[in-house]
Amino acid sequence: MSGLTIRNAIKRYGEVQVMHGVDLDIADGEFCVFVGPSGCGKSTLLRMVAGLEETTEGKMAIGGRDVTHMDPADRGVAMVFQTYALYPHMTVKENMSFGLKMNGHPKEEIETKVAEASRILKLDEYLDRKPAALSGGQRQRVSIGRAIVRGPEVFLFDEPLSNLDAELRVEMRVEIARLHKEIGATMIYVTHDQVEAMTLADKIVVLRAGRIEQVGAPLELYRDPDNKFVAGFIGSPSMNFLNGTMNAGGLVDVPSLQTSLKLNVTPPPEGTAVTLGLRPEHLIVDPAGDTHRIDLTEALGGVSYDYLMSATGERIVVEERGDERAVEGATVGLTIDPDRAMLFDTKTETRIR
Repeated sequence: MSGLTIRNAIKRYGEVQVMHGVDLDIADGEFCVFVGPSGCGKSTLLRMVAGLEETTEGKMAIGGRDVTHMDPADRGVAMVFQTYALYPHMTVKENMSFGLKMNGHPKEEIETKVAEASRILKLDEYLDRKPAALSGGQRQRVSIGRAIVRGPEVFLFDEPLSNLDAELRVEMRVEIARLHKEIGATMIYVTHDQVEAMTLADKIVVLRAGRIEQVGAPLELYRDPDNKFVAGFIGSPSMNFLNGTMNAGGLVDVPSLQTSLKLNVTPPPEGTAVTLGLRPEHLIVDPAGDTHRIDLTEALGGVSYDYLMSATGERIVVEERGDERAVEGATVGLTIDPDRAMLFDTKTETRIR
């Protein structure tokens, strides 16, 4: 078993506390993604798992072993960095085998492990090349191969695709997903890109300011967020958030939509300031309406995104598909499905259910 257990993990730098009592369970063979904005603590938490940052308080266990204060080399983890960290004077084969050679593994074992990693990552034809002769995606595959040959219990990825262009990022996402399916190892992956998180993860951990906001499967977080932060961070384009007020009849008055909605929630007291959340695909443009002006349209082929301005000055993004789509500059109406809407307390940002 190579699952990870974190209990009440705290990290301090002097008097400054940056991780605040993190509790997390990652199952054996699970692909877990830490996601959140810059400075939220995702890389710090990953480095605490790796042993590159000391855990000030709390406990970490890998495969049932307490590794909280264990040296990185003894934890059974291998890390893939954003910067590749390859030796420029060594060939691909030498880079992949270097760690095993330094640890005194037999030559035959090294050859076998490098050959297997090369097969998995499709690097056979590049084994005699040096990093300078490789593309960015190929270099990252070598970096991953160097981790594979170590046979770790847990793979750690620290924003490994950030240095690649858009096309290569998509290609490498597919490679990493295929790698996980083939070797079945526990993987922990850090990214600020929620698209990477949604496409790769079995489990997503959303972090903010050193705390876990929510943990769950990608579609679970997308469809059922616990608070406004998670709702806005997961999904691209982001969820629309519109100001509203509860009225006496349990309806939500939403000035920007020029309507009142009855939602299937336990209504807060009359006069409570609330925030209505609507995803772009849950709004429908009504060409016959005249309540909103389309300021900008992004036509991306199979889908378009209309950026509307309401009379109250709030921006609304609507997704359109199909052959008939609204045009920039037009004035349209909006149709809303109340069953798709979410409601948040404006002060606490918690979900009202």
